[in-house]
Amino acid sequence: MGAVVHLPGEGEHVGGSSSVTIKATGEDTGGSFYLGEAVLSPGFPGPPPHVHEALHDMFYVLEGTLTMVLDTEHLDLAEGSFVCVPPGTVHTFSNQSERPVRILNFNTPAGWEHYMRDLASVLAAGTTAPEEIGAIASRYDFRVA
Repeated sequence: MGAVVHLPGEGEHVGGSSSVTIKATGEDTGGSFYLGEAVLSPGFPGPPPHVHEALHDMFYVLEGTLTMVLDTEHLDLAEGSFVCVPPGTVHTFSNQSERPVRILNFNTPAGWEHYMRDLASVLAAGTTAPEEIGAIASRYDFRVA
């Protein structure tokens, strides 16, 4: 396994108006983590509230305001905010603003890149219902709460 370098804008790009650029995969990291840079279009509804059994789901806000729900707590996360959602915590996220939100999404262990690839065709259509996202994600460590 060698070093992985992606300059700005580089990586495997998936999606449409809301998109992810995959920066690190399980293959790149010996199965230890996934990293994607996501751009969430204004009004992006996000997935339905869900829980992971083994996955740690982490978010770092680069630009804009990410709306996140952790159990029953609603948070508006500004640039520079970080959240680590441990396994078993019900959560969801969305972009309720009128401008794009750009985040880094880390997951450990790796494997989330497969979900991102499967989701790409739905996101490319432009309008994505939370139920559609949930149906795709259910094939991975994702259970609708």
